[in-house]
Amino acid sequence: MAILSDYTEGDNQAQQLKPVENTQEKEDENQEKTQKELDTSSCSLAPKEEEEEEENKKLKPNKFNGLDVENYTWGQTLQDVTINVFVPPGTKSRFLAVDIKNNFIKVGLKNQPPIVEGELLEPVKADECFWSLEDQKQVTILMTKRNQSDWWKSLFKGGPEIDTQKAEPEPSRLSELDLETRSAVEKMMFDQKQKTLGKPTSDEIQNQDMVKKIMEENPEIAKHFANSSANANCKGGMPNVRMMPSGGMLGMR
Repeated sequence: MAILSDYTEGDNQAQQLKPVENTQEKEDENQEKTQKELDTSSCSLAPKEEEEEEENKKLKPNKFNGLDVENYTWGQTLQDVTINVFVPPGTKSRFLAVDIKNNFIKVGLKNQPPIVEGELLEPVKADECFWSLEDQKQVTILMTKRNQSDWWKSLFKGGPEIDTQKAEPEPSRLSELDLETRSAVEKMMFDQKQKTLGKPTSDEIQNQDMVKKIMEENPEIAKHFANSSANANCKGGMPNVRMMPSGGMLGMR
């Protein structure tokens, strides 16, 4: 009888302990789950923080849409790049060593380490590049861009970067262009900025406005597109259609 009594008491104690053990296991599982969620959240935020950090590293361009560095300065328009390299006062042209290639430049004095040397961020037209010695203390290099639709964020690959969204064309240069060319340049600059910001280009905005106008004038067409599955893929609630030059709709894409 004593043995049976001891067994029953031990069994009851085990049963009483089981709920405590189960509760502890659930707490451990919840803590582990919470930690995993925190880790996942941190991972998802990391890329955004890295992008913001990279943006903050970009420098404000100088008044020539370039950058002032210790031994040289550079500026740009959409068509060309100008570099001013500082040399010792009294330098003669015959003492200079200037090498300009499509993707590379080197400037300095003969038989001495180069003052400026590096691989260009983008290619230039070497046969349309020129250099001159100014006041025997500065070498000025004018290079024609091969791609004349983008701003350079840096002169050399791996060099300090500028914020190209703050680059501005020279008003005097724009005013010298004929109306058609000026409009094309301004449109190109606007589209480039819109793409950088992830916004629609001028052609896409015009397309959306035309579609909106057609929808307003033709309620039945608007109703048809509103009920179609393609409407789910449209930007700003507008159907993704191609426009004919006359202004009519060619069809859905």
